[in-house]
Amino acid sequence: MANQLQLTARRVHVGEGYISGYASIFLASLAVCAVCCFHYPEYLTTPEFRAVYTGEGMRRLLMSGIVASFFFATLSFLLSRRKKLALTGILLSAAAVVVGGFEVQARSVEKTNWHLGLAWLVLDLLLMAVIFVPIEMVFPKNLRQSRFHDEWRTDLLYFTSSHLFVQFFGVITQAPAKLLFGWMGLAPLQHWVQNLPFVPALLLALFTTDLFQYAAHRLFHSHVYLWRFHSVHHSTQAMDWLAGSRTHFVDIFVTRAISFIPLYVCGFSELTFNTYILIVSIHAVLIHANTSLNFGFLKYLFVTPQYHHWHHGDDPAHYGINFAIHFPLIDKLFGTYYLPGNKWPAATGVRESAYPKGYAKQLVYPFTKSPFDHDLGMEEQSTR
Repeated sequence: MANQLQLTARRVHVGEGYISGYASIFLASLAVCAVCCFHYPEYLTTPEFRAVYTGEGMRRLLMSGIVASFFFATLSFLLSRRKKLALTGILLSAAAVVVGGFEVQARSVEKTNWHLGLAWLVLDLLLMAVIFVPIEMVFPKNLRQSRFHDEWRTDLLYFTSSHLFVQFFGVITQAPAKLLFGWMGLAPLQHWVQNLPFVPALLLALFTTDLFQYAAHRLFHSHVYLWRFHSVHHSTQAMDWLAGSRTHFVDIFVTRAISFIPLYVCGFSELTFNTYILIVSIHAVLIHANTSLNFGFLKYLFVTPQYHHWHHGDDPAHYGINFAIHFPLIDKLFGTYYLPGNKWPAATGVRESAYPKGYAKQLVYPFTKSPFDHDLGMEEQSTR
């Protein structure tokens, strides 16, 4: 029997005060983190992204977030019989003000040997929530799935850790590309790429990177030991906008290292690279989201939630499909394309074994044994 998602909480609805209460807590928590970034920018902001946004713009965004948090807390207080969410939002909003939320000023930043990507975490989490929470509320695929399912905290921890340690992952994933290709005379190729018009350069970056990611993705599915790590990503039964973040750090390292090769070799411009990062960040969240949007004919040109959900399906009859991240054409070229009309998989997750729950356990478990050895008796190849 297919794995069925265990639902322990009902979906929240507009007018009950829960959505506004959670929104207040969410915005206030981000505001507190943002104030810390203003106080300690050397250690809590990412140098590569400081040139993208201005300090004054971020200060206005911070103040708007605090005001919005107070507004939603008040709304929750009026709508809900349970005042706990509203009071928590008010306290967190007040804390953001007390630590300097309305008074902080941007300042010059000294270079440091290390930093945490807290600013990147705050901005990306805010952007993804603003985009995808309303989409999942208005166009949900799984109507019975609660927004606060059993493992949402685990997925949020994955999202947080991958953003906080963006410097670490950036350094270790660039190293293999530099080692393999740093000795080559790449200046002519890089000059040609950097002089391409913006749109062709961006499409080239997306397509070539997707080819390398496709290879890495299939490698994780076809090699038993690597599958141990990648299966962490497939263990989620609740596909939503946070589900894509559930990725073991070994998986992140190998995939990003391989994906970085074309970016390093071709020497894409800073504008192309930053746009690529933004598109990939949004698209990766979209294709895991709990949304029924199918995008019409565009689903045959670009990877959509329906397309990628089939990759996460728990039915062994449909393992080994849809490895491409951006372009289904790549799966067509290599014989792994599957998109049956408007149908969706009945369930997602890892059927072969009950994978351990919790962030810490999932980080450690792949190093100890394969969760499938006793069930499938695998020796060399995974059927996925």
